[in-house]
Formats: sequence, structure tokens, C-alpha cells
Amino acid sequence: MTAAPETATHTDLRPATRATYAAFIWSGVAIASWASRIPQVRDALHLAPSRLGLVLLAIAGGSITSLVASGAIVARFGSRRTVTVMATLMTAALIGAAFGYRLGVAPVVLALFAFGFANGAWDVAMNVQGAAVERGLGRSIMPRFHAGYSVGTVAGALLGAAMVAAHVPVTLHLTVIALLVGASTVTAVRNFAPDGPAEQPAPGGGLRHTLRFWREPRTLLVGVFVLAFAFAEGTGIDWIGIAVIDGYQAPAAVGTLAFAVFLAAMTAGRWFGPVLLDRYGRVPVVRAMAVVGLAGLLLFVFGPATAVAFAGALLWGIGASLGFPVGMSAASDDPAVAAPRVSVVASIGYCAFLSGPPLIGFLGDHVTVVRALTAVAVLLALATAVAGAVRPLPTARD
Repeated sequence: MTAAPETATHTDLRPATRATYAAFIWSGVAIASWASRIPQVRDALHLAPSRLGLVLLAIAGGSITSLVASGAIVARFGSRRTVTVMATLMTAALIGAAFGYRLGVAPVVLALFAFGFANGAWDVAMNVQGAAVERGLGRSIMPRFHAGYSVGTVAGALLGAAMVAAHVPVTLHLTVIALLVGASTVTAVRNFAPDGPAEQPAPGGGLRHTLRFWREPRTLLVGVFVLAFAFAEGTGIDWIGIAVIDGYQAPAAVGTLAFAVFLAAMTAGRWFGPVLLDRYGRVPVVRAMAVVGLAGLLLFVFGPATAVAFAGALLWGIGASLGFPVGMSAASDDPAVAAPRVSVVASIGYCAFLSGPPLIGFLGDHVTVVRALTAVAVLLALATAVAGAVRPLPTARD
């Protein structure tokens, strides 16, 4: 008879908490570092916007492929080993892109597919670990882990801007970042806590066992909830700067500042949100956040002046901040099946990052980008309607 896997206890969670922060932060650094050098890679490969979009789609393709399988991967190997392997793969992929763009488009596409694959499984694994820590602590902390990711993206973007300003070659910049991210993450996750008891599939079940979670109504509703908030978050990240520049005729620097305000508001909402979640509960807080986000969106779209748009970006960022992390917590309520459920929810949520940019771009061609952002209001209303799905499960599985 084999012993049941050890579960995390409150007394040993400080190292695991720090390690989980590190996993989120370094993931953000890696992604933002690549994104900061896309213009230079585009210029070197002489890519038109349509071709660049197809190249970048390789990341999304890799992520979706990984997310579908990540439930089985994490359930079998655990979050620590999964993040270790995926951090190593991401390091190799980022170095591959750093050198590959000198050779042509094909090496970049292959490297970005691997980058996306590593990112998808890493994402699920670190959320499973974050949920294990959250359960062990007995209080909400998942949004703060996601705040760490936001801090990592800001740091990676700022460093990337500095590298561009200093004319540091893409290859040198991304290679150093890749090695730093890989070494730091692999070292940090040694302190991950046990994920908890995992439900074992029947012999021969494999991937078919994990696919059954796609038929669970609550899991699917949590996925829709995450998709709605991810759409609000991703659309803000992709389009706020452009909307301020084009819609309010503001200088490019002002558009970038509005984007920074949105990111800062997201980070603040994720850092301070756990206090509200612990006091009032998930469902009332996320519904209130959706209303705040909707109010900010309407101010941003219909405001009479740029200053009002900035206020709207601030409220929009705060309102969108808690949806994704709360959805990850809800998917992980039962530790025995946390990995496959997080995989399903993350897969549905990531569809927002695939569909958001082209949808807003298509609408923007007809009604201007700033007016096209009203599509976010529909998704926030949907999030409010299905928010009951994130209510904590009454009891854990035996």
C-alpha cells in the first residue's frame, strides 16, 4: 500500500510562497522581454503586419496545444517538475528565437511554438501550486501571485525599452534574459510545496480521463467567467494605447502612459484584492469588480477628454484585475482534480487572447477602435451573470 501524497501545511509554506511568486514573476519577465523586441525582429525579417500576425500566432498555437495536455502532464509529474521542464524549454525557445530571426521566418515560428507550449504548461502548473499554497494558508493569495506576474511583465517591458534605447542587439538581450529566467526559475521551484493528493485515472485512462472534465457544467462556467475577464484584460493591454492616440488624438507618449496606468491598476487590484475576497467572498467581490470595470470602460470610450479616459483606464484595470486569478482558485478548489480543471479553465480563458485582437481590429475598421472597445461591456455583463460558478465548493473530495 502506497502512502498518500503529502499535502502542504501552514508552517512550511513561506518557502513555497516565495517560490510561487518567483514562478509568476519570471514568467512575466520572459514574455514581456520577447514582446519588447518584436519590432526589431519584424524589421529584420521585413514582415508586413499580416505576416507578423501569422508568425505571432505560433505562440498562441503552442499555448493552446500545451493547455489541452497540461492537465494530464501536471497531474502525472506535479507542478514542480512541470515548471522545471517548461522553464528549461522556454529558455531554449527564447534563445532559438534570438538567433533564429537572423536566419529567416521558419526558425522563429518553430521557436515561438515551443515558447508558447512551455508557457501554457508553466501557466497551469504554477496556478496549481498557487492554489495549493492558498489552501494551506487558509486565505486568498492567488491574486497576489498574479500581481507578481504583472510586476514581471512591467519589469521585462521596461528593461526591453532600455535595451532598445541603448541599441543592445536582440540576440544578446534575449539570450541573457533566457538564461536568467531559466536558472532563476529552476532554482526557485525546488521549494514548491506538494500539490496535494491527485486523483489517479483508471488504467489506460490517460488523456481520455482528463477530457471528462470538459463535460462538467461548473468547470465550463468557470472557464466562461475567466474568458470574459481575460477578454477585458487582454483587450485593455492590446488596445488602450492605440485607442488614446487615435480616439483622443493624443501624442504617442500619452497613449503609452494610459497603458501604464491600466497595468498599474491591474497590479494594485491583484495585490489588495485578497483582503476583499477574504472579507466578502468571491462572488460579491468579482461582481462588484465587473461593475467597476464596466464603469471604467464607459468612461474610457465615451469620455469628453483625455483626462477622463485616463480615469476610465484606471477603473477598467482595477475592475479586470481579479477575474483570472479567482477563476484559477475556483478551478482548484478540489486538490484531487485541480490540474485537469485548471487546464480546462485556462484553455477556455486563453481563447480570449486569440479572439480579442482580431475582433477589436475588425470592429475598429468600421466604428473606430475606441468605439469597438464597447464589445468588452458585453463580456463583463456575461461575467456578472455566471459569477456564481466561482463560489467555493462546499467540501473537498474525499
